[in-house]
Amino acid sequence: MSSRMDRRWGRVTVAAGVLIYLVMAGTLRAQMPDRLEALPVALEEVQVEERLGERVPMDLTFVDSAGQSVRLGDYFTGDRPVVLTLVYYECPMLCTLVVNGLTEAMKNLDWLPGREFEVITVSFNPAETVELARLKKQGYLAEYGRPEAAGGWHFLVGDATNTKALADAVGFGYRWDEQAEQFIHQAVIMILTPGGRVSRYLYGVMFEPKTVRLSLVEASNGQVGTTADRIYLSCFRFDPKAGSYAMGAMSVLRLSGVATLVALAAAVGLFAMIGARRRARAAGGDGTALHTEPSHGEKA
Repeated sequence: MSSRMDRRWGRVTVAAGVLIYLVMAGTLRAQMPDRLEALPVALEEVQVEERLGERVPMDLTFVDSAGQSVRLGDYFTGDRPVVLTLVYYECPMLCTLVVNGLTEAMKNLDWLPGREFEVITVSFNPAETVELARLKKQGYLAEYGRPEAAGGWHFLVGDATNTKALADAVGFGYRWDEQAEQFIHQAVIMILTPGGRVSRYLYGVMFEPKTVRLSLVEASNGQVGTTADRIYLSCFRFDPKAGSYAMGAMSVLRLSGVATLVALAAAVGLFAMIGARRRARAAGGDGTALHTEPSHGEKA
């Protein structure tokens, strides 16, 4: 009994350690990728190799939570960007945190899956079943609190060939760890264009709603979002070190130039107004009559 308990606690300890490392690795990668040391050998296979601009294979086949066979391309309609999450449904820790973080971010958006964007959650564990996908979808829709999103949030399972091909296409590494008895992977979600190209990687287990929104606007090339969103993106660019959007140097210079012109215009206007008042006073505009000599032929 003691031996079994020791092994169980050993697995929990290893799993907790791996979880902490992967969450920190994802967060640090987003904030200061140039300062990260090489991953330990045991974790080399779970790196995320960013493949921005590459297109995911549209002919990959999966089974959705209703038991229907689907093609990945079915979810890329050409007018809505896609949030892709690669998880496994029986994950005891990290996957739950990632999907919970995405759910919280979506709660703070006035957009809806199936209307402005799509969400695809795929299990990379080929042993997982349609029933698990159905239960996960049911649970997360209840947590999200917007049942009308059911048609736009897709929970899929698939065989090893298709799931691995999708993971490879977006550079998502994972592997089974015998000691922890779970898959090891990093915390990340991917934003894809309506045409299926990788547009952005967002790391961690918490996602700022504004960053998610702007990532979707950027991926859609302005097809979703407001004019204000597009103006914001014209001044701000994604900063991978911070994992959010920040104003670029050229935008700072442009805005500084505009501010300078506004200040100069205001100064010129102020001086013009002061000059006009002085001239008005000199001409008697302040109500004081000026004495003038009568002209020839006029009576004084």
